[in-house]
Amino acid sequence: MMLKLSLFLFLLTTNAFSISVLVSKQSIGFEQVLKASKLRLMSVPELKKACIPLTLKQVQNNKYITTHYINKNSIICQKDVKTYTKQSVVFKFGGLEIEKKGKIVFENDEFIRIKKEDGTIEKIYKDGRLK
Repeated sequence: MMLKLSLFLFLLTTNAFSISVLVSKQSIGFEQVLKASKLRLMSVPELKKACIPLTLKQVQNNKYITTHYINKNSIICQKDVKTYTKQSVVFKFGGLEIEKKGKIVFENDEFIRIKKEDGTIEKIYKDGRLK
């Protein structure tokens, strides 16, 4: 009887001291948008000191992108993600406006260099031609 009671108390206390964290279901690439469908909720007994776990509520309320490559079954910490800000450049060629995703890297009188989200750099001349 005493053995059953001590086993019951042991099982009860192990779940009481666990921490719920978000774990990746699949690997997530560098600077990809973090979606709740790619994550699952899991309980772990302990965490690293430097890790402040990201909550499901934060993922649902805000849009995050990863700061580095995240392996499958890795715990998602707040240092692993940053808030997503839309970066786009608008070109005005007379009556025509073109919007491209990315940010301006270099600009002079002849052309503009844009760094796209995938890391490639595109050069667009101000008179409208590409090359």
